[in-house]
Amino acid sequence: QLQLVESGGGLVQPGGSLRLSCAASGFALDVYAIGWFRQAPGLEREGVACISSSGDGTNYADSVKGRFTISRDNAKNTVNLQMDSLKPEDTAIYYCAATVWIGPDRPPPLASQSYDYWGQGTQVTVSS
Repeated sequence: QLQLVESGGGLVQPGGSLRLSCAASGFALDVYAIGWFRQAPGLEREGVACISSSGDGTNYADSVKGRFTISRDNAKNTVNLQMDSLKPEDTAIYYCAATVWIGPDRPPPLASQSYDYWGQGTQVTVSS
């Protein structure tokens, strides 16, 4: 059974940093492109960042460019999201998702419908 588990969420002050991790169990993550999404209360789920299966292709939402960095360690079967200069508007539940995408160096779109497998999410709260 394919499972994705997010970790690393928590409460942080504005301007602070958090590092989220997405771990896979039951399958090798290196054949999948991975995306990070978030959903704040009352809002639709939005794409944050994604990375190709090789790790050579990435894509970011405009709202997080220059602040968030997505990376993967296929040897450890994990994908990470480094979040710096956090703002209160970054507060949301963060989800990782996986999809098989043609082209190891090409990231998939930051659209929920492009992804097949989802984790349960981890809460990120940015507040003073």
